[in-house]
Order: sequence, then C-alpha cells, then structure tokens
Amino acid sequence: MDAPQWLTPQEQRAWRAHLAAHRLLFLQLDRELQGTGLSLNDYEILVNLSESPGRRMRMSELADATIQSRSRLSHQISRMEAAGLVTRQDCEDDRRGTYAVLTDHGWDTIQRVAPDHVASVRRHFIDLMTPEQVSALEQTYAPIIEHLQAVRGAR
Repeated sequence: MDAPQWLTPQEQRAWRAHLAAHRLLFLQLDRELQGTGLSLNDYEILVNLSESPGRRMRMSELADATIQSRSRLSHQISRMEAAGLVTRQDCEDDRRGTYAVLTDHGWDTIQRVAPDHVASVRRHFIDLMTPEQVSALEQTYAPIIEHLQAVRGAR
C-alpha cells in the first residue's frame, strides 16, 4: 500500500477554508429562511420545481438535482406535502414513477421568499467577491462538480 500523499499546509488551509465557508454559509442562509417556514432544502426543491416545465419533476430527477437519496427526498416531500407546498402525482407513462408537483401555495411561497433569499445570497456570498473572483470560483468548481457527478453516476 502506498503512503498517503498528505496535504501541504496551503492545501490544508484551502480545504478547511472551503469546508468552513460552505458550512457557515449554509447555516446562515438556512437561519434566515426559518422565519418563512422553509429550510434551505425546502427552498431548493421549490426552486427546482418552479423552474421545471409544468412545475413538476419526476421524484428520481428531483433527487438527482438536489443531491439527495430517493428515501430522504421522499420524507422531505411528505413534510412539504403536509404544508401544502407540493403534491405527488403518478406518472402516466410509468406506473412506478411519481412526480413532485408545485402547488399554487408552493408557487406563491417561492415568489414571496425568493427576493429576500437572493438578497441574502448576495450579501453573504456574491457581493463579497469581485466579478473576476466569481468567475474564477465558477471555473474552479466546474471540473470538481463534473468529476463528482461522474463518480456518483458510476455507482
């Protein structure tokens, strides 16, 4: 077995900075959504549904889009269904498939909450960087995302 290739001090600082920034940003955005009755995960589901044709997505596609297990997504959709934000609908062409569908209440909720959420994303993330840094960040993450999606798909 080969010896591990330990991170250099700079690589370690970069890795830990990434973890801290991700966790702190997620917590802050989630905290700011609490007053709306939504979690950040709820918001992400509502956004995906609101941007989809017919405001609906197959549950399997929604799980992939939100990077959740099908089981976890199913539980979350059940909670959101109870709140009247989404509903489930059988797939006409596939008896085993189910759609998650945005309700009128869900649509009204995302329209009401989105402006404040976007302002929070700007305040706590985008506006802290120059346009060049935003571009560099996008370019930096693109190959990482592509690689991890390929690894995930290979399972």
